[in-house]
Amino acid sequence: MDKMFKETGHVNAYFPLFIPKSYLSKEAAHIEGFAKECAVVTHHRLMNDPNGGGLIVDPDAKLEEELIVRPTSETIIWDTYRGWIHSYRDLPLLINQWANVVRWEMRVRLFLRTAEFLWQEGHTAHATKAEAVTETELMQNIYAQFAQEWMAMPVIKGIKTPNERFSGADETYTIEALMQDGKALQAGTSHFLGQNFAKAFDVKFLNENNVEEYVWATSWGVSTRLMGALIMTHSDDDGLVLPPKLAPLQVVIVPVPKTSTEIDFEVDKLMKALKAKGITVKYDTDQKNRPGFKFAEHELNGVPVRVAVGNRDLEKGQFEIARRDTKEKQFVPLEGAAEYIEQLLDAIQDNLYQTALKFRNNHITKVDNFEDFKEVLDGKGGFVAAHWDGTTETEEKIKELTKATIRCIPLDAELEDGKDILTGQPSKKRVLYARAY
Repeated sequence: MDKMFKETGHVNAYFPLFIPKSYLSKEAAHIEGFAKECAVVTHHRLMNDPNGGGLIVDPDAKLEEELIVRPTSETIIWDTYRGWIHSYRDLPLLINQWANVVRWEMRVRLFLRTAEFLWQEGHTAHATKAEAVTETELMQNIYAQFAQEWMAMPVIKGIKTPNERFSGADETYTIEALMQDGKALQAGTSHFLGQNFAKAFDVKFLNENNVEEYVWATSWGVSTRLMGALIMTHSDDDGLVLPPKLAPLQVVIVPVPKTSTEIDFEVDKLMKALKAKGITVKYDTDQKNRPGFKFAEHELNGVPVRVAVGNRDLEKGQFEIARRDTKEKQFVPLEGAAEYIEQLLDAIQDNLYQTALKFRNNHITKVDNFEDFKEVLDGKGGFVAAHWDGTTETEEKIKELTKATIRCIPLDAELEDGKDILTGQPSKKRVLYARAY
């Protein structure tokens, strides 16, 4: 993904973890959206309790201004941009950072919602609204491409409702994925920020006509939530199932029952051939565990291809090759095994995507009334395509009654006269509802 960012002109930087409280307060919608999740630093030193109670906050070390542990970096970055941007020649400014952020989640869920998580966040400045919107759409497309081509995870591109937008954004573009349990997951977002942050932090530039204007902004990000998405899209009860393009180890070779000079010779040839093709491979010569244990361990870890070879296999001039996704096994001649494995990795990558796509498509259900809506949510699950009257009140009422939210208004949604499933008010297109993580 970092390579994809750089190919589109973005550069990496790093900004401070601690943000003065006054910075966050400058953008009203932003502070309102994050206030309840912020961790705040009030003192900068501890001391020993004179009464023997261990370490306590030193009352003399109170900060003149409290610091926020960043929940996101718009405010600190836009304060910096004010000093960097003066002329149209300074634009566009295309910066990304890989960092950690803190959002004080009361109910944590591994990978999906944790108090501290790793992510990347892009922050760009532009001379025109059109350029900023183009940037926002570009990044949504990059996220979708990464999800589909690398993670083998189909996604739906859309925009969020005003109620679900990023705090301080004029528009939020999203990619939405469907997990195997029928729940949706917001996998990445790209935000058109308009001139909101530029006005809050007084970031102006002189245009080509020497007239002063506020810059136009975007921000966009994905996080370790993608790891949760990867697990829940493909994995099974026997462990991880990893797309070959992302698997840290693509092929493991296990001797049966143990190594020998003859086995080592053939394995060495195969490993050299695989490495020459850029395929990562490991020869598991661990003597502590039996082959069956190793098979289960590598299956648990999601290694896409497992090769087993024993003296009997050598007598027959073959390797036993197993794929993790379908668990099918094939006996393949020693000669040409590297080429077979190379093609097999591509086949696994494609099969994972096609399987997930079929599941996703089979779990998009059109409904035209509230009773059917509830029945699909409670039974089949997945995305429910239904008409919405466009009001936050209806959106919130449906969430209250069903725990389903509008995941997005699909970019490819067709114009279609209909009625809101709850209120009966007129609607021009369907949105996608789902219960979500």
